[in-house]
Amino acid sequence: MDLAKRKCVPCEGNQPKLGADEIRELEGRLHGWQAQGDKLHKTFTFKDFVTAMEFLNRVAEVAEVEGHHPDFSVHYNQVRLSHLDACRRRLSENDFILAAKIDALV
Repeated sequence: MDLAKRKCVPCEGNQPKLGADEIRELEGRLHGWQAQGDKLHKTFTFKDFVTAMEFLNRVAEVAEVEGHHPDFSVHYNQVRLSHLDACRRRLSENDFILAAKIDALV
């Protein structure tokens, strides 16, 4: 199933850790995201600061609906997002689902 059509699942703390093969497979279904250690990263570049902030506000709306919130930084026209499942302290399918939903915003 398309990751962007899935829903993030509430943290119950008992889901098994994703293996390296699962992470590579999920990462391959995204565009431009990189799994590094226990985080998923991507930098988006826009024409200016206002456009970057508009994008980040849309990210916030999606994250709130999904109950899964990325870390971010803004550097003028660039938005860097990092995902780490705060409950599980490692990458989870939720990170990849939210990443796909964020990609759909661009």
